[in-house]
Amino acid sequence: MSNYRIAIASDHAGYDLKNHLLAELEDWGQPTRDLGPENSASVDYPDFAHKLCSLVETGEADLGILICGSGTGMTITANKHPQIRAANCWNKEIAQLARAHNNANVLCLPARFISAAEAGAILKTFLSTAFEAGRHEQRVAKILKI
Repeated sequence: MSNYRIAIASDHAGYDLKNHLLAELEDWGQPTRDLGPENSASVDYPDFAHKLCSLVETGEADLGILICGSGTGMTITANKHPQIRAANCWNKEIAQLARAHNNANVLCLPARFISAAEAGAILKTFLSTAFEAGRHEQRVAKILKI
């Protein structure tokens, strides 16, 4: 697994899973920046998604991890940023394809629909999969033209 500078954030629904993944990332020796929230009190997910995506866009973080109840709100918000390719991943296969074919740079996770063990396996797959480039490169380039 490559060493990436990773930013991670959640909303209240993803708070516990975020903390679980932070511990796993630390065990794996991955440099990680926790962008919050600091507790499970209700928050607005777009605030955390925008903060994380700004770090990825400026190069302060290589990859991002966003966690909310369904993963959908974070994914929609993240993809409003021109340089972000966020993927809502609920299994390892989707995470692998998101990186290999779409060069996804933000992993979104649905905390209410996957276990902590599943999330760890999805994250490990996301971090260990490289972009295949080739025929996928021109497709990803077309996204940037929008």
